[in-house]
Amino acid sequence: MRSVDMTHVLRWRPPAAACGTALLYSVQFQGEFELMHLKWLNAPECQLSPHTRCDLTFDLGSDSDYNLRVRAQCGSELSAWSDLRAPFNRRDTVLTAPEMSVAAVGDALQVTFAKLPLTAVVRVTVWKSGDELQAVVYTMPAEQAVLHVAALQEGVVYCVRAQTVLDARIHSGSTGAECVTIAGRPDATWKRPTAVSVTVVVMACFLFSVFWSVVHCRPRTCQSYLHKEPLPHSLDPDWDIQIQVSPEQAELYEPIHVSPAP
Repeated sequence: MRSVDMTHVLRWRPPAAACGTALLYSVQFQGEFELMHLKWLNAPECQLSPHTRCDLTFDLGSDSDYNLRVRAQCGSELSAWSDLRAPFNRRDTVLTAPEMSVAAVGDALQVTFAKLPLTAVVRVTVWKSGDELQAVVYTMPAEQAVLHVAALQEGVVYCVRAQTVLDARIHSGSTGAECVTIAGRPDATWKRPTAVSVTVVVMACFLFSVFWSVVHCRPRTCQSYLHKEPLPHSLDPDWDIQIQVSPEQAELYEPIHVSPAP
């Protein structure tokens, strides 16, 4: 049995005796439940198969010990069952470092994995370049496949390392560190210059239109648009003020005759 990254493949050698027809092989397995009831189960994908290998990844679905056996068939003749020397437990699988790719997407890291064991988790370590003691560890299930780490500092180099973990004692080696520079949000790089450029263009067009209007404005047209509003009558300086005095308010006087001195 060879098990790597939770892929379990049983292999065997053909029998020494010659066979006049094609040799066909059948595989059976027995877990704890089947062992208690003295039963064997057929591996569905490995019955009367011409191959000398059998993928049992989806058949051995628990962490229990499994007994395995195979036999050959030549025409109508069957060989004896050949048993695996020792029971197999999928916890004995060999984990390899995951296949990882790292990319900067805006202000985030996108860490993508391939060919992960289905029942494993991935431990991802992220740190600023030169400051690994302040690293942050993220854990994600293998079926997720992609990890996003958002809200990172623009212009800073971040490094990533990962390993596959089954339990406290079964883990792969770590990948090499992959480092990328965070460029920032895509819209942040053009919004400010674009806004400034648009403002300058609009103001230039407005000032040009005003200047052109003043220079090329005909007198009659300008007077029609820039005519003076007449002053209200109350503010007109050429008043003809006439104060009517009632007879009662008129000053009373008597004529005085002055004689010359002798």
